[in-house]
Amino acid sequence: MDLPTGLRIGGRVVAGRGPRLDVINPTTGGVLAVADSADADDLEHVIGVAQRTFDSGVWSRMPIHERSRILHRFADGIADRMTELYELETANNGRPLTETKAQITRLPEWYRYNASLLLADRDAVVPMPGPYHSYTTRLPLGVVAILASFNHPMMIASKSLGPALATGNSVVLKPSEQTPLTAMLLADIAHEAGIPDGVLNVVNGLGPVVGAALTQHPLVKKVVFTGGTEPGRSIAVAAAQRFAKTTLELGGKSPVLIFDDTPIEVAARGAAFGGFIGAGQTCIAGSRLIVQRSIHDEFLSSLASLAEQIRIGDPALPETQLGPVISAKARDRILATIANSGARVVTGGTAAEVPGCEGGFFVQPTVLADVTNDMPVAREEIFGPVVVVIPFDDEDEAVAIANDSPYALGSAVWTRDIARGHRVASRIEAGMVWVNDHHRLDPSSPWGGLKESGIGREGGWESFHDFTHVRAVTVRTAPDDVDWYGGIATGRLN
Repeated sequence: MDLPTGLRIGGRVVAGRGPRLDVINPTTGGVLAVADSADADDLEHVIGVAQRTFDSGVWSRMPIHERSRILHRFADGIADRMTELYELETANNGRPLTETKAQITRLPEWYRYNASLLLADRDAVVPMPGPYHSYTTRLPLGVVAILASFNHPMMIASKSLGPALATGNSVVLKPSEQTPLTAMLLADIAHEAGIPDGVLNVVNGLGPVVGAALTQHPLVKKVVFTGGTEPGRSIAVAAAQRFAKTTLELGGKSPVLIFDDTPIEVAARGAAFGGFIGAGQTCIAGSRLIVQRSIHDEFLSSLASLAEQIRIGDPALPETQLGPVISAKARDRILATIANSGARVVTGGTAAEVPGCEGGFFVQPTVLADVTNDMPVAREEIFGPVVVVIPFDDEDEAVAIANDSPYALGSAVWTRDIARGHRVASRIEAGMVWVNDHHRLDPSSPWGGLKESGIGREGGWESFHDFTHVRAVTVRTAPDDVDWYGGIATGRLN
């Protein structure tokens, strides 16, 4: 296929004036494409285009039924080009084809859901005393910047792009410079669906250059960022200085509590899914396994056996279950973390050799034992196929270990006791808790974290309304005129 490499600004494909950037295929280490990037002048141009488009009202004031119909056409266009999208994303970020297909075949749901929320939303009538009819309306923010990450480029972009577009905003989408290709194609599909030119723009470039400029620009009224906690902290500070909104989905070290009433094989398969899917390159990876001591050794053996059976290989092949990590730098960082962990390596811990993919960035699925919760390997995000196993004795201790973390994004509880499942879920400090599962998401369910895992939510009404301002309208319904100073003031001002 012809790979999309240019910027998408105002409905046109344009060459960026920044340095051209190699897009590396993590499976081979070779160059997949050379993509354009934006410079400061490009950023001023794209934000200006987005703002003028917003001000024109061509999208922001379009009747909501028409806007909803166009978003449904956009969803149809994504579905029609699904094979092209998931093959391109697999080539770009190295996630196995079967995983990528399973994830992004759901993308149209995000646009359909938010298109439907647009029609379902209702304004509130406020019961103000006196001769007044008071009600609320909502209005779009203006220009929204979405800074997506490399691990799930299309899904992460779409979780916020759906509500941002539905509520009438103009968007500048900045994909990760490591994985820009599907975002560029997404803008083409939006244009074909009839989303007006200038509503969805895509600019590639380095985070410290393009991402920072978007974050700091006075016309950008909201910033959505998925990535590391420290960059997220900088974005929050920059946005706060001009009172812009933020949604920040940041780091995680998700605890997985495994109780001894769960069959060993069930728990091990669930833990492997939670920890190794996507090569562990996800903020909600179940990387901290907190296992009841009575089953600890047997569980550890079963999980190690499963990890050793995972098929590592070319992600384009349907039989592959684990692909490469995103870069040589990531691979080397993961391996150094394992080597310096002070933990016992039960299995894995080394780079994987894949015939035919000798230049790829593969890491063996790794299980670490003899870990305590105060060790760096149990507290810091590794972002690779590495899990640590920590024993506990009773429910209170399990919850205490789970909550003893700077992060609070995802978590999981494995138990056959339904009362315990609800009870423990209510005690875990996290934005999301799965019981007897992991990684599940839906456009109707709020997604986000607490503590250093970020702020704000993606999904549901929570996200939809956060792309708007609320406005109160109060109408005096009394037949007489207001004449506060014409006689004795007997009313009240507030």
